[in-house]
Amino acid sequence: MTNLPTILEQGLATLQTSWIPIILVPFAYLVLSQISKSVGLGGRLNKGKATGSHASDHSKFDMSNIRVTKILIHPIKSCKGTSVPEAKYTLEGLDNDRRWCVIRADDNAVVTARDVAKMILIDPRIIPDTSCPEGGRLEVSFPTESGCEAFSVPLNPSEEALQDWQNLDISLWGKDDIEGYVCQTNIGRSPSEILSEYMGLRVHLAMKGSRPRICPPTERFPDLDAPSYFQDGFPLMLMSEESVAAVQERIRGMVGMQGIEEKWSSDTLQIERFRPNIVIKGAGAPFFEDILTEFTVDSHHKSVDKASPVIRLVSKCTRCMLPNVHPETGVRDKAVPLKVLMKHRRGLDPARPSLSCMGCNGVLTANGVVKVGDWIHVRKTGFV
Repeated sequence: MTNLPTILEQGLATLQTSWIPIILVPFAYLVLSQISKSVGLGGRLNKGKATGSHASDHSKFDMSNIRVTKILIHPIKSCKGTSVPEAKYTLEGLDNDRRWCVIRADDNAVVTARDVAKMILIDPRIIPDTSCPEGGRLEVSFPTESGCEAFSVPLNPSEEALQDWQNLDISLWGKDDIEGYVCQTNIGRSPSEILSEYMGLRVHLAMKGSRPRICPPTERFPDLDAPSYFQDGFPLMLMSEESVAAVQERIRGMVGMQGIEEKWSSDTLQIERFRPNIVIKGAGAPFFEDILTEFTVDSHHKSVDKASPVIRLVSKCTRCMLPNVHPETGVRDKAVPLKVLMKHRRGLDPARPSLSCMGCNGVLTANGVVKVGDWIHVRKTGFV
């Protein structure tokens, strides 16, 4: 029979053992709470600072003085963009933005600067002409040293003209459900011949057809039914100057690491690398777009009811190698900015946590106009 001292010793040992989790659980909770405060939305700790933006921390942003500083139109997907003072927009995006693309002649798949970096030097320009029924023309030129001549195609070809243009289904991101037409001209070589010579492979210039192309759903918008042209997924992309400045600062701090060359101690990271449509400034801190879920944009400093349509940001823009291509030289950098983004901006999109993010994708709810200098009126914030 066990004596009383032994029973007491065993009971004490049991009690001490049971105290350990009781003490450790709240201690662990406190530690994890502190860690969570130091980690961005991607769950990546960086010297005690957030790598992304907290959906709940809005105090660092000034939401009353945010303005549009630049508007960029990219008529042909993956080719040079054009800065414009204002742009009309429809549900499909800014007028003429990514309304055309280059496709492979053998399988009708979209070709981008991810595949052929120098196509970013192709310069498409919208030339309006209200006196002609087509409304103007898309003029396409090439670097002088290429030896390729410029050509133009009508902005809005007539139904009669489209009868002579090949109608086909175009493939983008593995889905061949985008209606398009192979563009033709009546003078000189065809766009297909000229582009094929420049690209070094057989391609066509294609214009988006009238059949709607619906955006993919997102976590917050599982029933999203917004249309788009040849954008990667959504009709609009928004980015802040503060965000690009923050990434440039990170680049400076990583010179000499992960293949980041010394030139980045002084080189500027152009916002054009990221190919946004609307650039904003004034929030006072980077990555405001990460928490901006709904807004309007117009010329009034103070919000005026129904002055402009609502724009919704529906997802973060995940990034590939394309921003590594210099928009003025067509040379692809081996590290910048993708390696920096992978270190500091990865894990912010819950649908694709392994990818880095920069900028946010949006959808439009009605036709409207946006101008440089317009004010951003915040309607809702949260998690994009």
